[in-house]
Amino acid sequence: MKRFAILLSLILSCSVAFMACNKDKDDEMTTLYDRLGGIDAISAVVDQFITNVVADNTINARFAATAANPSRAQLLRNNLIDQICEGTGGPCKYKGKTMMEAHQGMNITEAEFNALVGDLVAALDQFNVPDQEKNDLLGILGPMKSDIVGQ
Repeated sequence: MKRFAILLSLILSCSVAFMACNKDKDDEMTTLYDRLGGIDAISAVVDQFITNVVADNTINARFAATAANPSRAQLLRNNLIDQICEGTGGPCKYKGKTMMEAHQGMNITEAEFNALVGDLVAALDQFNVPDQEKNDLLGILGPMKSDIVGQ
């Protein structure tokens, strides 16, 4: 009987450990896209981000022509959603220009880039995106800086 209790205890311990390992694997296999909440959550953040940019006096002049033209504004929105969706492991495909092509000749300053990042962080904060997901997203988008600033 004592052996049975020890064996049962060992089996239960192994089961708990196995379940914990599987949970960690599930977490690792979950994409940032899923952790952010999928396309609806990304779309909501992008909409707030655009609202923040339009209200930001540091950079809103750069977006005035786009904001004034509904088809250009919609294209920008769709491209931002697709870019974030694809970059985070979602099913979307970004079809826009490369960041270097899109910003060629614009001479974006570091201050303007930082303002844009601040507007994105504010949108993420408004939707209570956890720090880990926020940092993971910024880690994906951050390397684009060299293709944007000073081009």
